[in-house]
Amino acid sequence: MSKNTTVYEAHCPFCGAIHTVTVDIEDFYKYEILGETAQRAFPNLSATEREQIISGICPDCQEKFFDEDAEE
Repeated sequence: MSKNTTVYEAHCPFCGAIHTVTVDIEDFYKYEILGETAQRAFPNLSATEREQIISGICPDCQEKFFDEDAEE
């Protein structure tokens, strides 16, 4: 982890797991303080990582609950 990054810790509301996402401090400031959307504040993160920041939902639960190709 470099000086310009921080670790965002998210608790999944579905399974309770704790996951982390490493983000640029300036990007996090834009999102948290300035109110920038996650898509604009974190252009270098994947959609899965951005969703973790927005909702706290971990990658496993995102796949399980939101994967359009998953069997019903």
